[in-house]
Amino acid sequence: MRDLAYWPSKEPLSREKNFLRKRSFLDKLNHVDQLWDHLRIICGDKLAVSDLRGKDKENFSYYEIADLINTASKVLFSLGLRRGDVVTIISENSPRWLIIDQAIMRLGAIDAVRGCNSPAVELEYIIEHSNSVGLVVQSKEILQKIEKREEYKKKFKFILNLEDDNSDDLMNWENFINYKILKDLSFYFSEIKRCTSSDIATILYTSGTTGKPKGVPLTHSNFLYQIRNLACIADPKPGTSVLSVLPIWHSYERSAEYFFFSCGCSQFYTSPKYLKDDIKNIKPVVMATVPRLWEAIYDGFFSALKKMPIKKQKIIRLLLKNSSIFKKDLRLFRNLCLKKVDLYSKVSILFSIMGRYIFHKIADTFLWPSILEQLCGNKLKFPINGGGALPEHVDLFFEALGINVLVGYGLTETSPVLTCRRTWANVRGSSGQALPFTEIKIVNEVKNKVLRKYEIGRILVRGPQVMSGYLNNDLATKEVLTNDGWFDTGDLGYLIPNGALVITGRSKDTIVLSSGENIEPNPIETQILSAEFINQVQLIGQDKKKLTALIVPNFEYIETKFKIKGLDIINKNTEIKKFYKSNINFLLKKRLGFRNEEQIMDCFFVDQFTIENGLLTQTLKQKRREIEKLYCEEIEEMYKIKKENVV
Repeated sequence: MRDLAYWPSKEPLSREKNFLRKRSFLDKLNHVDQLWDHLRIICGDKLAVSDLRGKDKENFSYYEIADLINTASKVLFSLGLRRGDVVTIISENSPRWLIIDQAIMRLGAIDAVRGCNSPAVELEYIIEHSNSVGLVVQSKEILQKIEKREEYKKKFKFILNLEDDNSDDLMNWENFINYKILKDLSFYFSEIKRCTSSDIATILYTSGTTGKPKGVPLTHSNFLYQIRNLACIADPKPGTSVLSVLPIWHSYERSAEYFFFSCGCSQFYTSPKYLKDDIKNIKPVVMATVPRLWEAIYDGFFSALKKMPIKKQKIIRLLLKNSSIFKKDLRLFRNLCLKKVDLYSKVSILFSIMGRYIFHKIADTFLWPSILEQLCGNKLKFPINGGGALPEHVDLFFEALGINVLVGYGLTETSPVLTCRRTWANVRGSSGQALPFTEIKIVNEVKNKVLRKYEIGRILVRGPQVMSGYLNNDLATKEVLTNDGWFDTGDLGYLIPNGALVITGRSKDTIVLSSGENIEPNPIETQILSAEFINQVQLIGQDKKKLTALIVPNFEYIETKFKIKGLDIINKNTEIKKFYKSNINFLLKKRLGFRNEEQIMDCFFVDQFTIENGLLTQTLKQKRREIEKLYCEEIEEMYKIKKENVV
């Protein structure tokens, strides 16, 4: 039984219980919005939220924001919103988003949320699928792109613009917050008393890249579980600076924000575009991030390094290599790695640690702090990464400099956090151990057998954070949820003996070659991304004989090395293609468990995948199907060329 890949529901560890005891006030809550009555008293004049880059650039203390939530809730009630009603919110991060979100929840109403970059057809689908009775938009421009706006104006109880711009079409924020509240609020207070933890708090919609988006109703109980138990991962003090860069409506950022607010933190809203500047200015202690943000900081460092004098470059690279090996060996010695190291190996590792200690200590004292100051401030204590595995070379780079990134795992349907690395059990390559009372098991493809530890299979989970089913979609619910509460994540991975989960890929992303060989693209792409001459990559090969790759190259690298620029010219240059193919395949051959079919036979260079061009999600994940669809002709050309060459 001990060898089975099953992690049972467990209470918090003793050290985790110490964190949780400080937060006993949460046990009395049955609604997320009830946090603010407590925080208003405890945190008072402390800064709650600051909008660094938004149009209004507002700042509110806990006292002020609690009062605004209370006022906004009464205004919504006066506008006709009632318990169980749904309001669609289409907006990016801002204090006003937070206020309206919490005001809706206070009534026992529900918000269906989405970002501004979503296509109009998707927004209309969400509005109608959720049966919304009201609409909140970031600006009047958002309303203009919705074709059915005239129909919504007639049937909705209200349409609110979060900005102050005057418009005949909708109510602006100033008029909303100063709206005349009903004199008789007895029914308002009686409605609030009916609120329970099983009330639906929000409806989040999946990305919809494989069809219509599915609505995920998350309850106050789901969120309160996260607010309580995320304290097992981080324990920030009141007034701690938090930089919020991910979309507030996404489950990961949202649960994280609720948790940080419950700790009395000061949150600063920014966007990926301004991250490099704001992270240095704010110097956050805590951040919720995704891999692409860390990769961008990593790339920025090496771009800056290339502009330094050659001698200085060499010294920094040598010291970085020394610190990387030192930290890696230290982990191996402490058994903080995926495979346990035997005693004999530990002896040689110990000698390596001793030999590298002095140079690491010098760099750690005099060099790394100044570099960290430039990269992300010098106070980052709890950098929590979600939304995908962090590439090993990026993980090790930050570890060498003194930042231990805490990688977590979860899905929208699990509100979202299931596992996370702890500061005292930070096993590189893993997504950490389960949160308290969360069960995990790894099963075979037909889900009738629990596998053994280290065996790769489908990841099934069960716990208080898991949704009860998709909105108005029993068929989709039955596909992922069993009667006894096990949720099929659709991800592939394995468990190691200490309970840490290792993600190896997503079952629906698996590439099946015409030979029948199954290829998991994620770990291979991660290995390829360790090359400095590649910014983004996507493997191609479904039903084909061999793999190919769409590559977003490091254009600066190509210009420096080959003295040419421009995608068309780059794609026609056989020397560049030969360089990329040979170096990628050389990298892949060094990968543990390498197979010959994992090599690429050709590549094609493409423009950057971004949110704006619809090829990245709001959490910066690649939309694989959209990318393949966009470059379908180029993909076919790669395989066509190879056929001609064979002939």
